[in-house]
Amino acid sequence: MEKEKIKVLLIEDDPMVQEVNRQFIEQVDGFEVIGVASNGKDGLQKIRDLTPDLVIMDIFMPILDGVETIHQIRKQQTDVDVIVISAANDQKTIRKMMQNGAFDYLIKPFKFDRLKLTLEKYYIYSIQQSEDALLSQTELDKIMFQKDSAKEDGYVVIQENLPKGLNAATLTQIKEFLNNQTVPLSAEEVADGIGIARVTARRYLDYLKGAGILDLDVQYGGIGRPINKYIMKRQR
Repeated sequence: MEKEKIKVLLIEDDPMVQEVNRQFIEQVDGFEVIGVASNGKDGLQKIRDLTPDLVIMDIFMPILDGVETIHQIRKQQTDVDVIVISAANDQKTIRKMMQNGAFDYLIKPFKFDRLKLTLEKYYIYSIQQSEDALLSQTELDKIMFQKDSAKEDGYVVIQENLPKGLNAATLTQIKEFLNNQTVPLSAEEVADGIGIARVTARRYLDYLKGAGILDLDVQYGGIGRPINKYIMKRQR
């Protein structure tokens, strides 16, 4: 029997972004937006009234922001999953949302394919979770690794396998930033573009270079050491 569509509540204060996100979500098979809210307080009430399966919400909202909203959802033990779509890219906020059980965190601006990937993963996850049966370790591992992995440009990143100190959300942000560049950039230029420390940017860049996602372009100037610059590896 075909699974019913996943009911989505969208919590976003910007009407234009709200409509774009609604259209994106409903382009993915198996999902329908059953309601919208413009702040966390209204969102909590609509969760109670509409009983959605999934909430997709922003962080920066009036009256009640996303951090407090997900905290209230968990405090009230509401049976609903959460995906975050927000411009908030500081690690403290991301960590709080993930600690409160966010299924995924997308940083604005994002590509439709990235949201589609997350929703497809969630659809599979929801089917597996709806089956009323005991799980073996192998079955549980399959669910968890499918949930925490993201396949982009043919490369699978599993959060548990990232080196200590690297964050999956920041990694995705750096990749998306570099995807939009046409010339190689140094660690300092990437750091300035993302808003992180240069030493942090270098760690991520070196990781992506080692994973075969970036090409290294060593540029020699006048006096001094050569400068390492990085660019996304293009499909040939």
